[in-house]
Amino acid sequence: MINQFKSLNPINLLLLFAYTFFMRIAIFINPPERLNFEFLEPYSKFLIQIPIGDSFSVPTNVFFAGILVYIQAIAFNRVINNHSLLAKPSFLPALLYITGASLFEPFLILSPALICNFLLILVMDKLLKIGKSAGAIMIMFDVGIFIALGTLIYFPFVVMLVLIWLSLLLYRSFNWREWVSGLVGFMSIFFFLAVFYYWNDNLGMFYNIWLPLKNKFPSIFKIQYNDYLVLVPVTVMMVLAMIQLRNNFFRSFISTRKAFQMLFFMFLIAILSVYSKENFKLYHFLLCVPPGAVLLAYYFSNATKRWFYESLFLILVVAIQYFLFV
Repeated sequence: MINQFKSLNPINLLLLFAYTFFMRIAIFINPPERLNFEFLEPYSKFLIQIPIGDSFSVPTNVFFAGILVYIQAIAFNRVINNHSLLAKPSFLPALLYITGASLFEPFLILSPALICNFLLILVMDKLLKIGKSAGAIMIMFDVGIFIALGTLIYFPFVVMLVLIWLSLLLYRSFNWREWVSGLVGFMSIFFFLAVFYYWNDNLGMFYNIWLPLKNKFPSIFKIQYNDYLVLVPVTVMMVLAMIQLRNNFFRSFISTRKAFQMLFFMFLIAILSVYSKENFKLYHFLLCVPPGAVLLAYYFSNATKRWFYESLFLILVVAIQYFLFV
């Protein structure tokens, strides 16, 4: 299967579509009794009313989630190929994105984090461009706007602001205008939200939006370890990918090295941002899928022992299906 997606054969678009819904077959066969999709954070609903929370049936919810994942995978694949992060252009990034977005049952339904992944892919594309641009002020401004829009949908996305400055440290010499422009882009969206709250005599509610940033990182997690055994093959692949990346690190282009460092920070921030959401749900970790899928695609793109990498991927797919059904 991996070998099939190592090329840009257009037939792979159809195979990816079929694969997207094959990975969701368990939830179609054993659907939950009820799903509630909250598109926006409460502070955004005060400004924008989108009454779609209970309007989707369970199959419709899962179907549209699958369509969104497929669209994201194709867009993600294009970004990775355009920036030449792999040995050669292929559909491997899309394949691994769809696989990563199917790991757990909460990943298979509509969620704020799933919607935010559209913006995260745009952020990724913009940040991968800053090393090739003469100036990064407008790029950072756009990234700030994307992060602000993501924050309206799902508050932990605000922590991605840190990624702006980490990326500037990686790619460019210090220019205070570039460092400020991302924050200005972010504030331009929330300025209008603040004005709306002010007009409605609710400025105190606007202040409350930012209180979760004071949360302490949780020291205790209640984890059912059996539910996360599917991560074992993923972890093995990630370790193999890091070994592969380390072996090729100093033989790669400087831009490629910096790109993978930036993606590592994105992955880390996506995990750590969980502290900003009380009673977070597992779908939060969908934000880890884009940077994680790049690393996995890098491994499969460079792997040479076909029997091994095909078997490894098959084990992952079988494990996902098994734990989704069980």
